[in-house]
Formats: sequence, C-alpha cells, structure tokens
Amino acid sequence: MTERRVDNIFLIGFSATGKSLVAREVANRLNWSPIDSDDEIAKASGKTIPEIFEQQGESAFRELERQAIAKACQQKQAVIATGGGAILDPVNRSLLIESGVVICLEAKAETIYHRLLEDTVYSSNPVVRPLLSGNKPLERIEQLKSSRQSYYAMADWTVHTDNLAVSEVAEEVIRGWRCVSCYWEDKSQPDLACKVRTATECYPIYVGWGLLDTLGEKMRQLGLSGVANLIGDETVFSIYGNRVIKVLEGAGFKVNSFVVPPGEMTKSMDYAVRIYDFLVEHRVERDDVVVALGGGMVGDLAGFVAATFLRGLPWLQVPTSLVAMVDASIGGKVAVNHPRGKNLIGAFYQPRLVLIDIQTLTTLSQRELTSGWAEVIKYGLILDTKLFSFLEANVDKLVKLAPDVVSKAITRSASIKARLVSEDEKERGRRIILNYGHTIAHGLESATRYERFLHGEAVAIGMTGAARLSQRLELLPAEAARRQQELICRFGLPVSCPGVDVTAVLRAMELDKKVEGREIRWVLLDDIGKVTVKKDVPREVVSTVIESLLKDS
Repeated sequence: MTERRVDNIFLIGFSATGKSLVAREVANRLNWSPIDSDDEIAKASGKTIPEIFEQQGESAFRELERQAIAKACQQKQAVIATGGGAILDPVNRSLLIESGVVICLEAKAETIYHRLLEDTVYSSNPVVRPLLSGNKPLERIEQLKSSRQSYYAMADWTVHTDNLAVSEVAEEVIRGWRCVSCYWEDKSQPDLACKVRTATECYPIYVGWGLLDTLGEKMRQLGLSGVANLIGDETVFSIYGNRVIKVLEGAGFKVNSFVVPPGEMTKSMDYAVRIYDFLVEHRVERDDVVVALGGGMVGDLAGFVAATFLRGLPWLQVPTSLVAMVDASIGGKVAVNHPRGKNLIGAFYQPRLVLIDIQTLTTLSQRELTSGWAEVIKYGLILDTKLFSFLEANVDKLVKLAPDVVSKAITRSASIKARLVSEDEKERGRRIILNYGHTIAHGLESATRYERFLHGEAVAIGMTGAARLSQRLELLPAEAARRQQELICRFGLPVSCPGVDVTAVLRAMELDKKVEGREIRWVLLDDIGKVTVKKDVPREVVSTVIESLLKDS
C-alpha cells in the first residue's frame, strides 16, 4: 500500500462551517496543535484579513495564504483550519493531500447565511462580512458555494455540520480521521502490528515489549477523552492495576476502576449488571471509555458492558493472557455465558484499539501461558503453513518467552485474525474457520461448568477431535494429523479429557453458535494450512470421535 501521511488533519469548507472552532476542539481531544491559516496570515503580515484585501488585493492575500499553508504542512500532529477559498489554488490542494487527512465541513447555504448573520449581530467587535454586503446575500452564498463544490469533493471525509454542536462535529472529524488513516500505513508507529478494517470500525493493534506505559498516549492519539473506566480481574489488577491507573492519569484521564473475581464463571449477566450499577453510580457518559485489562474473560465481559450501556461506549482491549492477545481481544466478539452454553448472549462490537504488551506474559502462571499456545497453533493449522513450521522450529524459545520469537508469533497470529475479521466482521462467511477445534472445546467447557479446563486446553483437545473427524471423513492425511498432535504435545497441551460425560458434551455442542438449521458447521482440515467447512457430518461419527477423546489417558 502506498505510504501517506496521516499525522495532520486539514479542515476545508465554506465560510461559517465551523473550521476554526472545530480545529481547536479536535486538537484538544487529540492533544495535537491547532493552526488557523487566517490567524497565521494575520500574524505574518501584521494586518487583519480585511485590511490585506483592501490595501493589497486578493492576489496578495492568496500568496500569503499559500505560504501559510506550506508552513503548516511541515508540521506533525496538527489540526489545520484553512480559509474557505484555500482549495481553489492547485498548489494548496496538492500540499493538503500529501500532508495529511483532508476533511470537509459542509453546511447548507441557508445555515451559512444565518451563522454569518448571527456572528455579525452578536459579535463584540462586529465586522460586516463581505458575503453579507450588497443585495441578495443568500443568493451570492449559494452561487459561490456551488462554484467551489467540486474542489471540496477532494476531501477524504465530509461532515455535515448544520444540526451539530461543535463537540459533535469534532467527534465526527476524529471518527473520519481514524477511518481514513486506518487504510494507510503509519511508519511513525513501530509497534503497530496490523489494523482491523471493517464496515463499521477501523482500529490499530499494537504489539511490543513494555507497551503498557504508552496506553494513555495512544488513547489520546485516537481522540479518546472523558473518564477511563478500568475493568479487570483481581489477579491481573493486583499486578498491573496501579501502574495502568498512573499511566492513564498521566495522560489526563480521570480513572474509575471495577475489579471482578477471576475465572469463566464471572462472565455472566450477574456481573454485567454489577458493572452497569457501577457505571450508573459514577454517572458515566457516552464519551467516557471502558478499558478491559486482563484475559479473554475480562475482555468479553467488559466489551459486552461497553456494547450495551448507554447504547454503546468506546472501549479498548489491553489483553494480558496469550489466548486474549492472539484471539479474544481481536474482532469485537463480546458476550456473557448462559448456564446452558458459552457466549450465548453477546454482540459484535469493535474496540477502538488493542494494545498487546508481551511483557505481561512473564507474570502468567505456567498453565495459563501453555494454554495460550493452542490458539497460535490453530492459526498455523487453518491458514499459514509457514507459521506452523516456525512454531515447530522454535518451541523451546517460545515456551521460554524469548522476546523476538514470541513477538513474531503473536504479531503473525494477530495479523491473521485481523485479516479474517476485516473480511467477515459478523462471522457470516470465512471468519468461521477461526473456530477450528472450538465446537468440541465449547462443549467440553460447558459440560464441565467451566471449572476443569482453561480455554486453550479445551481448544487443544477440540483440535485433536477435529483432526480425527477430518481423518474419518478421509480429508486429512495421517502425516498432517501426526504433526498437529506432536506440536500440541510439545507445547505441553492436552489431547484427551477422560472422565467427562459424553452426553453432556454432545448436548452443549448442539447449542453452539455455529449450528445452522440444527446442523453443526464443522471446521475441518484438508491439510495443514488448508481448511474446509462441512454441515453433513453424521452424528454417529461425531459421537465416536468424542468418545475416543474421553477415553484416552
């Protein structure tokens, strides 16, 4: 993809569309610098804009404007409000396109007329605006605006400001900037691993060592503001809670925190309601932010609350477990469990960013860390033979958390997940292949009341079952099945689950979200890196495979 700068925002548009006020508001939210080209011209010349026009003429003004814009384009992290006629100059247009994201503030001619009139009547130092002088000012505005409309069409994004407050326009400008900039590589962010680009959202995924200390800064860069509502479990919060609070406060956020017990049983409507009560008590508003700090359970629960409180709060993921880093934190699947099935009550609601600090893996228990490798192995099995071979060659380094090797594995896994989510946000198509091993895994978790297996352990067993099912259907070569099981075992993950009730597992599987027309859509393998989806798998074959998993020792 061609590189383009996204570290400036240029506001273009007709007079009285609010460019100067909005530029200051957006700059304040992003912690950037506001620049008004007319103000810069006045400072450089020592004259007001009307004086320049009267004494030197329009051509002199346009030359000063060209110089002011050229200077502004050299800035970084600036929000630049341009004059209404600046885009008439082809030199200016080229500079704006090359130097940042261009956003047009639009308004109807009638709105512009009334705004200019109010500005003249209620100003403490009224100046007769040229557009209001003479006869038929509204007609003059309409004609001039129409003549410039083709130039305003150069914008990357347009915000109609007629019925919006300045704060609302600023919010739309930031949303537009995020959506546009998400489609361009930003070389100034070395920790940027990949981006998720869906029809509804665009957000970055950062991967690196020690990134927790950059959280507040990255939130501000995305235009997040208000109160940060930090949600974590007791275990993670005891290690990282105070550190994250200080980081957020250092970036100017007020912080509220809510701590829940660890474990999958916490991911319930009961705890969702407790968090709702907490947010109501603290009078949380729609511009405030939910920060999920912890593993997949916390991300699912906090994301579910964010999706449903006040019809949606901005939220972000700070995963601290390997499973969450490579899977649960990416893609916006948020949910709570029902007693009869996992994640049955939920939504698709994308976060604003995912920040993966690999260093947090050093405080995981060995069992939690081991569990996470199942999801990484899954990506190699379903889509990436090179990743699978990389895992086979680097097991020892990965289990010892060698930073460079772990970073490569997590970045590649996150990129695969991001690509699939971008293609299929609501899991109506290809994204279903991410569920390889998960149908059996969710059945095991539900049948054992989420008390016996960690998620990755259940997925490892589920993948073993899916491979056996693939073999029985004569899809998967024996050598590929052997390599899968060998790699799972080398990471210390289980491949069987003796003592579990077969009937309970089968019953839970039939409630799985991947059931369609009362038939389970099975994600199976043709080979390593090659996946297929089948619905017509005989129940007796499934039962035989499940029984083989439950009997192995």
